[in-house]
Amino acid sequence: MKDILFPVAILAGGLATRLRPLTEKIPKALIELNGEPFVDHQLRLLRRSGIKHVVLCVAYLGKEIEKVVGDGSRFGLIVEYSYDGDELRGTGGAIRRALPKLGDGFFVMYGDSYLECDFAAVQSSFVNSGKNGLMTVYRNEGRWDRSNIEFANSGILAYDKVNRTPAMKHIDYGLSVFRRAAFLSFLDNESFDIVRLYKTLLSENQLAAYEVTNRFYEIGSNEGIMELADYLKTQEKEKAQ
Repeated sequence: MKDILFPVAILAGGLATRLRPLTEKIPKALIELNGEPFVDHQLRLLRRSGIKHVVLCVAYLGKEIEKVVGDGSRFGLIVEYSYDGDELRGTGGAIRRALPKLGDGFFVMYGDSYLECDFAAVQSSFVNSGKNGLMTVYRNEGRWDRSNIEFANSGILAYDKVNRTPAMKHIDYGLSVFRRAAFLSFLDNESFDIVRLYKTLLSENQLAAYEVTNRFYEIGSNEGIMELADYLKTQEKEKAQ
C-alpha cells in the first residue's frame, strides 16, 4: 500500500466563470500555457511525482478535455473519466460519483492546481495516520491567498474559509487524500462541496494534516495564469543550462 501511489482524482468540472470570456468555449484545463494546454503540464508533473493512474472528474466541456488527453498513454499514465451528468454535483459529489474508479485510497486535487510536492510522503503520512482523510497545508501568511487554517503540532485546529481568525497562518494546499469510507455517508447522486466533508472529518477527529513547503500555483485567475507561465519558463531555462 505504501509502495504504489494511490490514483489521483482531478476535479475539472467547474464552469470557470471568473475566467470568462477565456473559458466560454474551452474548459479551464485547456487554457494554453507556453504553447500547451494546462492539463498537459499538470499530468506530466503527476507522472514525474510517481503517479500512474488519474481519474478526471469532468462536466462542463468535459468531452473537449477527453479529446485532448485521451487515455493518458502519451503521458505514461492511465487516465479515466467520470462525468457529473446533467447536473453539477459539487466537488464532493463529483468524487462520490467517481468512487468506483478510485479504489479504497486516493488523492484529490483541483483541475487548476500545479502542485510540486512529495506525493509518496503525503501518502505515507496518511496511511500512518489511520484516519479517513488528510489535508495538505502550507504556511501561507496571507501571501498567495487568504489563510484559512489554524495549524499547530502537526494538526488542524480550525478550518474556515468564511470566518477567518488572526491565528490562521496556513492555507489548504489543494491536495488531499481520502479513504472511500469518508464519502459513503453521502448518496451517490447527492450534491455537496468537499469543504463540507473536510469539516465533518475534522469534527470527528478523522482529518490528518501534512505540511508542505513548496508554494502552490493555480490558474484560477489571470494573474495566476501569468505567474505559472513565468515559473514554467524559468524551470525550462534551468533545465537547459
